[in-house]
Amino acid sequence: MKVVVIFSSSAKAEASSLADEITGNLSMNPDEKRLMRSVLEADKEFIDDAKLISDSISHGITLVPEAIFEQLVRNYQLSKRVYGETLLRELTGLEEDYIENNIKLPEFQRELKSRLVKKIEGLKENGLIDNESTATEKGIELASLALCMEELENLVPKGILGERIHKKAGLEGQKADLKSFRKNSYRDIAIKSTLKRAIRRGKKEIGIPDLMVFEKKGRGESYVVYALDASGSMKGKKLEQCKKAGIALAYKAISERDKVGLIVFGSDIKKSIEPTDNFLMLIKEITSISASKQTNISKTIIEAISLFPRGEFTKHLVLITDALPTHGDNPEKETLEAVSLARSNKITISLIGIMLNESGRKLAERAAELGEGRLYVVKDVGEIDKVVLEDYYNTRIFSG
Repeated sequence: MKVVVIFSSSAKAEASSLADEITGNLSMNPDEKRLMRSVLEADKEFIDDAKLISDSISHGITLVPEAIFEQLVRNYQLSKRVYGETLLRELTGLEEDYIENNIKLPEFQRELKSRLVKKIEGLKENGLIDNESTATEKGIELASLALCMEELENLVPKGILGERIHKKAGLEGQKADLKSFRKNSYRDIAIKSTLKRAIRRGKKEIGIPDLMVFEKKGRGESYVVYALDASGSMKGKKLEQCKKAGIALAYKAISERDKVGLIVFGSDIKKSIEPTDNFLMLIKEITSISASKQTNISKTIIEAISLFPRGEFTKHLVLITDALPTHGDNPEKETLEAVSLARSNKITISLIGIMLNESGRKLAERAAELGEGRLYVVKDVGEIDKVVLEDYYNTRIFSG
């Protein structure tokens, strides 16, 4: 996947249109809008640097050229699995196959080290990382906007972010309520239900009396907390895709005047943000997530309970993990007890399991049932953003 890179006037027009759509749906001050547009219209080197910062954080890589060089030369096969093809290309400007074929050659090793030093020194000169090779505030800000634009560029043209909230629920969900057509918008027509109705009536043509529409329910403000497992097993591609899913959720929910909170967890709570409509703050926090240690789901649920405001709002927790909880004396029992406590506080819970094993799936099923939410088991990490959005749509449908 590639971030938008602007070279032509027609491409600039596309970028301008996308920027208008994004900023038009969110509350942004003029400075924030200019910053968003600057990322869209940036040159390739700028985009590559911002993406490199983002990917290095997701992979847990410290940008020290000597250390990276030593790892590549000592055990290239292991390094390739750790860094991934995209990050290697961003660091060196070379394709992975070319590096592998030449890594043993002394003259190539000198070139490789030179490229790494030049690239990382350039990041320092541009203020994207500091002398300790840690991403600066500027680096994280630009990386977050680049990651955001990459995700929205993928979703907005496909219409995924504009889907109506009457979409069917997945897996454990139900259909939205239906009623007969009464001067409703054509967008609300339930096509399958209309066809079934006409067929039952023996009609060869569909008339207005046959039309069925999705019933819109009035609803108050919704609060959604996005809880992301950042344990060691999530490092790399899985974490990157989950970050993009969080950005998609924040964009869609905030544009619908809902609020989104964030919990990042491993063996402990790493980050905790109350539901907010501050989109840029959220995507910066999401971008800066790195992976480490074990998984403690029960503590995450308890933390989520404290984040939701008091009142008769829709309160929903969506929790993403790739494994059973592994922290605590009896982590499975503690997880289900925490789910019960959340439900007693009128919080629904959905779980998104990434490549769960059989025992993990069984626990997730019990937790989703107890939390009166939904379970989604994902095998393709590239689909996580769509699953997260589907859960959000379903939550809105069933919150009257």
